[in-house]
Amino acid sequence: MSIIIVGVGPAEFDAMEELDGDEVRLSSRGRYAERDIVQFVPFRDYVDRAGNQILSMARLAKDVLAEIPDQLLSYMKARDIKPRPPVTSTPQHSLNSQI
Repeated sequence: MSIIIVGVGPAEFDAMEELDGDEVRLSSRGRYAERDIVQFVPFRDYVDRAGNQILSMARLAKDVLAEIPDQLLSYMKARDIKPRPPVTSTPQHSLNSQI
C-alpha cells in the first residue's frame, strides 16, 4: 500500500512532512515502520503564478508519484518476491493468410 496526501490550503503541514518519513523513519511505542509508504506534497508549491496550470499539474503528478516505484520494490524485496519470467508470445497469423 502507498498513501499519497496532497495538502490544500494555507495551513502549516509540519505533521504531514513528518508522516511522509523521507527524513526519519516513523515510529510508535518503540516500533519503527518497515518502510516509507507515505508521499506528502503541499499543493501550494505547485500553483503556477504565471497561469500555466498544465505544467503545474504535470509537476504535481510527477512528484506525487515519484516514490511509488521505490515503495513497490522495497515491499517486494522485503518479502523476497521475485518477478515472474516474461511470457513469450506465439506469432499471430494474419487475417490475409486465412482468406
